[in-house]
Amino acid sequence: MDRALQLLKDLIAVDSVNPSLVPGAAGEAAVARTIAEAMRGIGLTVETQDVAPGRPNVVGTLQGRVAGRSLMFCGHIDTVGVSGMKAPFDPAERNGRIYGRGSQDMKSGVAAMIDVARVISESGGLDAGKLVIACVVDEEHASIGADALVTRWRADAAVVTEPTDLQVAIAHKGFEWVEIETEGVAAHGSRPREGRDAIRLMARVLNGLDMLDQRLQSRAPHALLGTASLHASLIEGGRELSSYPDRCHLQMERRTVPGEAPGAAGREVEELLTRLRGEDPGFKAGSKVMFARSPYEIAANHELPQTMLKAIATHAPSHPRTAAPIGMSFWTDAAILGDAGIPSILYGPTGAGLHSVEEWVDAKSVLACRDALVALARDWCR
Repeated sequence: MDRALQLLKDLIAVDSVNPSLVPGAAGEAAVARTIAEAMRGIGLTVETQDVAPGRPNVVGTLQGRVAGRSLMFCGHIDTVGVSGMKAPFDPAERNGRIYGRGSQDMKSGVAAMIDVARVISESGGLDAGKLVIACVVDEEHASIGADALVTRWRADAAVVTEPTDLQVAIAHKGFEWVEIETEGVAAHGSRPREGRDAIRLMARVLNGLDMLDQRLQSRAPHALLGTASLHASLIEGGRELSSYPDRCHLQMERRTVPGEAPGAAGREVEELLTRLRGEDPGFKAGSKVMFARSPYEIAANHELPQTMLKAIATHAPSHPRTAAPIGMSFWTDAAILGDAGIPSILYGPTGAGLHSVEEWVDAKSVLACRDALVALARDWCR
């Protein structure tokens, strides 16, 4: 078996469910040890960075023979939960696919980028420059790993090896989370003059959000990402059937695209609540932005995506043709690297089942990803 695929199976076999998503989950400590051992085994200089208790980033460095440009490969080592999966940590291979939690998202990309360093090291080393292999924690929640990474490590360019179906991706959406609470008056259900229904008040908010979403999706779309959007994610309220609910709590997500001003969701919600207060002086509600991450975009004619496309065309003849850069709908750590001044693209294997009960990656695509990244590293680090 190719060593990249064996490493992938070794990583899948280690439970690294994010404890911020699933309380009491294993976290990244064990998989970080597996990765550090693999990196040291191929001759990399390895450092760990404790981001939170039991949650270390692992960074390996391959130094070239002379000075040159640096290139970072970055991937996250946490996964989402495994509820409903029969054998999440049993890396089964069937019909050219490797199954298991994290197989596509994104231990396949991590295995491929680590194996790039092995291939280069075993074929004479890096002529010039430096290759940095960064394996980070917590991307599936708040990306504290990538936030910590950029405080200590820099590079002239980076590739985040999220699954892109072997396409070069240069943009992705951002998101903002906002919580809204409407305030009613608790009363016995038989006494309507004394009560005010917070859930029905929230219906006015939801109606306003629906109209806002329609406006967002009627705007001129971003060339690669489409339009911004929003959805109501979680809602909760009331105490029992026979009482007027005195509160209703909503958490919503607003997906953003490049070109939108930061904080758009918070401002839009406050504008909506202000309008509803004006229509009904007794309407009481408040909002708060919970968390936000910016969208990301790098120009298609930037040297990095162009060098990636050239590396694929010149040095990976068996690689599926990549006609032009694309955009991805999901958020990634590339935004954090980009905000830190590291030009970044996304490039990774093919698979399916992101966050689902049946997740898999195409084995040949992992090898194709690895080979293309070898070519990029040799071209860029000069």
